[in-house]
Amino acid sequence: MSAQKIRVFIVDDSVIVRRLASEALRTDPDIEVVGTAPDPYLAQKQISTLKPDVLTLDLEMPKMDGLTFLRLIMERHPMPVVVMSSLTQHGSDFALEALRLGAIDILAKPSGPYSFGDLSRQLVEKVRIAAGARARRSPPAAAPAPPAKAAAPMPGGRTPDPREVILLGASTGGTEALSEVLTHLPADLPGIAIVQHIPPTFSRAFAERLNRTCAMEVREAVQGDVVRAGLALIAPGDRHLLLRWNGRHYTVDTADGPQVWHQRPAVDLLFKSAADCGAGPHAIAGVLTGMGRDGAAGLLTLRGAGATTFAQDEASSVVYGMPKEAWTNGAAQLQLPLDRVADFVIARGRNRPRHGAAAARVCVP
Repeated sequence: MSAQKIRVFIVDDSVIVRRLASEALRTDPDIEVVGTAPDPYLAQKQISTLKPDVLTLDLEMPKMDGLTFLRLIMERHPMPVVVMSSLTQHGSDFALEALRLGAIDILAKPSGPYSFGDLSRQLVEKVRIAAGARARRSPPAAAPAPPAKAAAPMPGGRTPDPREVILLGASTGGTEALSEVLTHLPADLPGIAIVQHIPPTFSRAFAERLNRTCAMEVREAVQGDVVRAGLALIAPGDRHLLLRWNGRHYTVDTADGPQVWHQRPAVDLLFKSAADCGAGPHAIAGVLTGMGRDGAAGLLTLRGAGATTFAQDEASSVVYGMPKEAWTNGAAQLQLPLDRVADFVIARGRNRPRHGAAAARVCVP
């Protein structure tokens, strides 16, 4: 047990949810619930006194909505926040905006007040991850969406070979990391397949949100989708995403199956399926911010098969877990700060290195 407990404050207008969340967190000897509040006004008074390490926050509350409160917290006293949100489309949109404003992670609220079930374990896990994550201040208001899906053609009129593919994996902090990367990519790169650890329903809202701000088309993958230039496919929450080659182009399977590293979708399965279908020499693959080991083994397999591989660096990661594992085990050829990832992908996507060329392992400042 750690020497100092993780101090948690719960903000939720439901007395039942506050009680169930408190009981769930108290099952972990390393966590202490230091207070609860039914609305942001009461919470604000207590937080300044109790100084919790992590805040869990409902988004739909009376008196002041959770997004307004989150923005105030992140502007004045940034701290790790785990958002608890409903699975409705409205709730999903709110949750994704909360992540943009600086929340560390989201947890889907149960459909009924007594159906906490497996959410107890997830809440404990997310609070523990949040306690070790980097809190950040809210960014400025989001820029308006681009008016059209357009991009300059590749130099020399080149179009991507259908065998070329870009593969990305992320977890905690990944929604904003992926947004940072994808919004800076043109629409004429090879097709992209993405695994982001995210609950069901939120994955579709996430894809739709990116589709409004990216030059390329972005959508949640469905069974049999063709991976093509100008399209980014995001794994559905609670479904693995696998790559297949049919002789003319890649397609995807959205598969059920056991969790890998406690995750479904799992980054490792996407990467390993890409290696299995011969994508290695034609792939650019990377692991972004996130807790755990998912993606490291699959990325190593891809590198061995000839892929260009990278991992996000520690300084720019919300949680330097998955990228660290991918660097430590030799899977990533480079470590990149987040603001350099898009340029790297563009350069490699438009000028694929000769298969078999040696690649030094470097950290790019």
